[in-house]
Amino acid sequence: MDKLYIKTQIAMRQAEFPTDLIKRENQLPVNCGKIVTIPGVRRCGKTSRMEATVNDLLASGVKREQFLWVSFDDERLVRMTSDDLDLVIEAYREMFPDMEMASVYMFFDEIQLIEGWEYFVMRLYKHYSKNIYISGSNATMLGSELKSVLRGWPEEEETLPLSFKEYCGFKGIKTDSWLESDLAKLRNAFFEYNNEGGFPEVVLTQNPLQKVKRLQTYFDTMLLKDLVEHYGLSNIEVLRYYLKRIMGNLTKPTSIRAIHGDIKSRGLKVSKDDLYEWANHACGIFMFLRVPNYSKSLQKIESSQPKYYCIDNGLRDAVLLPMSGDDGKKLENTVFLQLYRHRTPVDRIFYYQGKGECDFVVQSGVEISRLIQVTWDMGDEETRRREINGLVEAAEATGCDNLFIITSDSSEEIKLDNGMEIHVLSAWRWLLGI
Repeated sequence: MDKLYIKTQIAMRQAEFPTDLIKRENQLPVNCGKIVTIPGVRRCGKTSRMEATVNDLLASGVKREQFLWVSFDDERLVRMTSDDLDLVIEAYREMFPDMEMASVYMFFDEIQLIEGWEYFVMRLYKHYSKNIYISGSNATMLGSELKSVLRGWPEEEETLPLSFKEYCGFKGIKTDSWLESDLAKLRNAFFEYNNEGGFPEVVLTQNPLQKVKRLQTYFDTMLLKDLVEHYGLSNIEVLRYYLKRIMGNLTKPTSIRAIHGDIKSRGLKVSKDDLYEWANHACGIFMFLRVPNYSKSLQKIESSQPKYYCIDNGLRDAVLLPMSGDDGKKLENTVFLQLYRHRTPVDRIFYYQGKGECDFVVQSGVEISRLIQVTWDMGDEETRRREINGLVEAAEATGCDNLFIITSDSSEEIKLDNGMEIHVLSAWRWLLGI
């Protein structure tokens, strides 16, 4: 590995700052004394969050030379080994021999591509700097193995595609106005957001065809680089079909056994064990997020058929190109992503299935804090009865009486004969907390 190229990348990144970007809702912590990890799906804005941190530090008086930034998804660096990583520090010290290393802010983008990176980062933290930021597109950055290696020092800042509030900010739409004209824009923005999702580059792309092409490229990169290449998978076309099947099953419990039977009926060969492993890997790269069935029995939770929610509605639509509207499914996906985005370390999200179904059971600590149904509208009497009955059944099973129904654009309060109250909220207002 040539140190000259590492020096070139460091110098180029220093020259690029401050960068012109739109800030996200939450900023990364600064001078917190911990290694800040920023995991998340590809292209969701991890790098931009680190760039925003650099911009703020520059504005506060930190010198440009105090930033050490290396992007490891560069084709010339991705071939590095853990033994080569020390060259990064050697290159920087040769460039700035008088710089006190404790004052340096280190940013390592997609560092998980280098095997053994955890020990390198730990060494830097112990002997050089306490200002370290690392990003990556694999859930191993959140795993117990990482925490073991870094001995409890990482500060996790998981990043998702844009929230609805961030989406409005990217579109220049006011979220703090009660003028009817602005509220109408918010409603329209919500319908667009529910369809196109929140990948920042896609949101800022004007041409609808280019949006779809960009999202299809994201999917192909996740498939070929993050799954096939990173995990050493083969059988690419079966894997592609399998991922589409999970996407198509959005909002429903997914039986991998049933999908395996379908794949076999098509004359394709793959083992059930492979399918279970592939599902884990797809969750590992944040393409899907898994939700188990609620039960008071841990064994039943672990053995239940999970639901798989997609990291982005636009990504799903670009891959599946659905012929008919999936507005209700996408609304449920949007609601889940918001619950996941704002969960606390003691929160868990389940679905409930008995005679009826409740879309989301939110557990905070040992208590069930909320029960949430999601439906596009409540105009149909059969739909209304089904959603209410599912909530009531889940309330009786969990002991929770904090009940909600999220709809596309209607609000009301429902008082039941048994004394329970259900809060019906429009999704765009719920997403904005207004």
